[in-house]
Amino acid sequence: MVPADTPVWLAFLIVGAAMSVMVALRYFMSSGMFAWITNRAKPGLYSDQRNQILSEIRYSLIAAVIYGVPAGAIFWLWRHHDFALIYTGWTTYPLWYLPLSVFLYLIAQDTWFYWTHRAMHHWPSLFRLAHKVHHDSKPPTAWSAMSFHPIESVSGAIVIPVLVFVVPIHLAMLGVVLTIATVMGVVNHMGWEIFPRRLVNSAFGASVITASHHERHHEGYRCNFGLYFRFWDKICGTDRGLSHRFGRHVETNH
Repeated sequence: MVPADTPVWLAFLIVGAAMSVMVALRYFMSSGMFAWITNRAKPGLYSDQRNQILSEIRYSLIAAVIYGVPAGAIFWLWRHHDFALIYTGWTTYPLWYLPLSVFLYLIAQDTWFYWTHRAMHHWPSLFRLAHKVHHDSKPPTAWSAMSFHPIESVSGAIVIPVLVFVVPIHLAMLGVVLTIATVMGVVNHMGWEIFPRRLVNSAFGASVITASHHERHHEGYRCNFGLYFRFWDKICGTDRGLSHRFGRHVETNH
């Protein structure tokens, strides 16, 4: 741990570098694991996408730095100077607040992502500048989840650093939020549906985004903008259902 009396610029440099490495390792572990699962479940699915995957990894490593530096700085400020509303005591807030805080973070992330994502598709110049990199993955792979232009990475990287100053959260629950973000980001870009069709077509599937829903966005561009939930897509009329590329789906509970 970097001592509290370390000059701020040096502390930020050290913890930012360390956190960037951790984000990169998390990316390689999660995307690598699901790429391995894909190779076992769908042999040859990525066989013609080697150059695309290399590009995805390059952009993802840049994104790891953009996500890691502010996260590391805030973590150091919290540990040594009591910045941020992160807490570690299990009785600091009622136990029922633990899952509620996770839900609040996911809703906030989803809301920010929906509107910024939709904006990047609404204005062609913004799409070309910031979002085209992500859509150059055709079709997306397990390595695509963090493949963003640096401008889009900055947009995504600011959400949790802002939330930790607004919404109290237990350190373990923050870990849950990051795990959900990582896993859903990867499985929704794998190029196939990992969840059973019965689950995708259930009430759960009608509310939560899976690969079948997000793939439809990569096909149609101007629909299915959500990150975790289909809430904003449904109330704003941008939900276009599921992709048929993964097989036949019959949606319910619209």
